Amino acid sequence: MKIAIGGDHAGFVYKQSIIQALQNNGHEVVDFGPFSEASVDYPDFAHPLSTAVEKGDCVFGILICGSGNGVAITANKHQGIRAALCWNESLGELARQHNNANVLCLPARFIDLELAQSIVNKFLTTAFEGGRHLNRVNKIAC
Repeated sequence: MKIAIGGDHAGFVYKQSIIQALQNNGHEVVDFGPFSEASVDYPDFAHPLSTAVEKGDCVFGILICGSGNGVAITANKHQGIRAALCWNESLGELARQHNNANVLCLPARFIDLELAQSIVNKFLTTAFEGGRHLNRVNKIAC
């Protein structure tokens, strides 16, 4: 599966580790940056990642910043994006099952790396349930 990943300086270390884990599991990863821990503006990375997911160039996106809020807010400005801020496995699972989320947002300053990896795995392996949830998801876009 082709997965986009990005974030900001606060998420850089997690991003690097998650990229390695995804590649080890056979996924193709497109890294939108940043490429160091130097201070950056997260919209510069969240917008291009969101466009790639929106256009279908990547199946899912993963965005990582300090709180997860900035990247989630930015990604959700795109009509075709349903970005979910998740800080435990259950939220990652429900974001996919009920909301058909296509971008996972992680708060690097509030969860440890092991938990972040578990949330990524749960998000990527959970299918959208459809049914009654499809009607709701279809009402999200303006």
